[in-house]
Amino acid sequence: QVQLVESGGGLVQPGGSLRLSCAASGSFFSINAMGWYQQAPGKQRELVATITSGGTTNYVDSVKGRFTISMDNAKNTVYLQMNSLKPEDTAVYYCNANLKRRSFSSYYSAAYWGQGTQVTVSS
Repeated sequence: QVQLVESGGGLVQPGGSLRLSCAASGSFFSINAMGWYQQAPGKQRELVATITSGGTTNYVDSVKGRFTISMDNAKNTVYLQMNSLKPEDTAVYYCNANLKRRSFSSYYSAAYWGQGTQVTVSS
């Protein structure tokens, strides 16, 4: 079984900062990549940023220069540092992990989601 536990959401004023964390635990061989997605009310879940185990990052254009994704491989934890927050960043943020798991003598990849953490940017 695999669990993703998120923390760090909350209410912040425009221009403020928040740091989200997501820790993966359970039965898996290694992490291929982890990422963060956002889902605003009435909208589909959208990619915010991803990072591979080798450190390659990818960001949606709207957060470039404001958000930074990082990963602590030893702790199986991904972080999202969010600076210069805007009201349009308000959403539930979900952690995603693409993990390598072992089944008998073979390996496979599987994706998992966290429970989501609310980020509200408002004055």
